[in-house]
Amino acid sequence: MEQTMLEVKGIIKQFDKLEVLKGVDISVTKGEVVAILGSSGSGKTTLLRCINFLERADAGILVFDGAEYSLSKISKKEIAAIRQKTAFVFQNYNLFLNKTALQNVTEGLIVARKMPKEKAIQIGKKALDKVGLSDRYEYYPHQLSGGQKQRVAIARALATEPEIIYFDEPTSALDPELTGEVLSVMKQLAEEGMTMLVVTHEMGFARNVSTKVIFMEDGQVLEAGSAEEFFEHPKEARTKAFISNFTEQK
Repeated sequence: MEQTMLEVKGIIKQFDKLEVLKGVDISVTKGEVVAILGSSGSGKTTLLRCINFLERADAGILVFDGAEYSLSKISKKEIAAIRQKTAFVFQNYNLFLNKTALQNVTEGLIVARKMPKEKAIQIGKKALDKVGLSDRYEYYPHQLSGGQKQRVAIARALATEPEIIYFDEPTSALDPELTGEVLSVMKQLAEEGMTMLVVTHEMGFARNVSTKVIFMEDGQVLEAGSAEEFFEHPKEARTKAFISNFTEQK
């Protein structure tokens, strides 16, 4: 029996009078790589931010590791407990500019998790090695390319040994030639069984790496299914148009 790790039911989010999420349901099974696709303004990033409590949803239920939470009423203590098991990779890296790659990875372990510095350094180096940055421990962000910065951010996420990693458009700030190095790290993580929820516009990644695709339109899930089913046999006219638009751009 496949284990559902994360489930969101009926999530609603408004900014002033604009309803950005209109009752979204999604579920993620352990080991799945779920790609969330959709045009700009469809609600993808807001959904991810609400799931990780960077935004407070107006309504909805989150089921995580078998426990159920109200997204609008969840306590700070419950949020902190969930965040101990999750990690978030931002579009623009969110690195400390005055800290080295290694310090960026170890900071959260030492400060937030109260880990002894020696142990944190050991874990940090291992995480940077994993993303191909074993020769960049002492480099500062200004000495790194965009792709390397994003790999530091992924190493920081990995260092906490999360059950699931959320990625918000992890390659959208990168030049095309740097995108590949980040996607190849994500592909490697997928092959190792890391559970990932990825907001992306990288159709190749969605098609070839993800196990499930969720297509959002106007704050709702318009279509969801296996990657193969989604790309080979899309059901909705809007989905077909979205896919063919990307195919034509290639």
